[in-house]
Amino acid sequence: MNRYFKTMRLFWTTSLAAEMEYRTNFLISSFTSLGNLAGSIFLIHLIFQRVPEIEGWSFDQSLLVMGFFTMLGGVANTVLRVNLSRIVQHVREGTMDFILLKPIDSQFHLSVRRFISWGIPDIAYGILIVLYAGMRLGLGPLEYAAALLPLAAGLVTLYSLWFMLGATSIWFVKVHNVTYVLSNLLAAGRFPIALYPVAMRLFFTFIVPVAFLTTVPAQAMLGRADWLWLIGAAVFAAVAFLASRMFWHFALRHYTSASS
Repeated sequence: MNRYFKTMRLFWTTSLAAEMEYRTNFLISSFTSLGNLAGSIFLIHLIFQRVPEIEGWSFDQSLLVMGFFTMLGGVANTVLRVNLSRIVQHVREGTMDFILLKPIDSQFHLSVRRFISWGIPDIAYGILIVLYAGMRLGLGPLEYAAALLPLAAGLVTLYSLWFMLGATSIWFVKVHNVTYVLSNLLAAGRFPIALYPVAMRLFFTFIVPVAFLTTVPAQAMLGRADWLWLIGAAVFAAVAFLASRMFWHFALRHYTSASS
């Protein structure tokens, strides 16, 4: 494990050094993210402008969900999107051969090879929103700590789903449209799941597990999460990660080398 941590640190250090050559892009990304976030918060404000709460969720509590969504979006933009979208490119151009020949796990290499700084502002904004909302709600360190496990489980679940979609490029080559659809579906996580109709709640809980990504961490922080939900989030993340490993090895058995 120590070798993999050192390798990841080397990957990210070199990637960040290359990114810093274009500091203007980072500043533009920061302002763009801030504008998008302001629009989302304004929308939540409009929803709760005339009513103190909806389905048990107040404005400040909904801000927690927005904060977790922004944080996960930042992680996706920083690591997941830039790496997993390149699986398609490696398969199409035949450079997957070089990755499979390296003395390191291929899934690990494909998942963490690049680090893009553009998502860092979203991570910072998300943390600030969670801290601000938690302060208004009078939450303490224990409440913040309660959200760590479901938040980590949500991140693992998001990665696993994204990686499995990227791995299908071994058969279909062009899967960009599918990943765009997934990104749009995950955008529903910026609001508490309780705000959606019943049918959509079921869909975003058991089909596309958006609820586990943002709403469950917020519920855990508010002391509302049932232990079954927390255990379910952890189990779902573990199963999803194991499925991504098994699916990747299955996909590799069907991979045709560019040199063969």
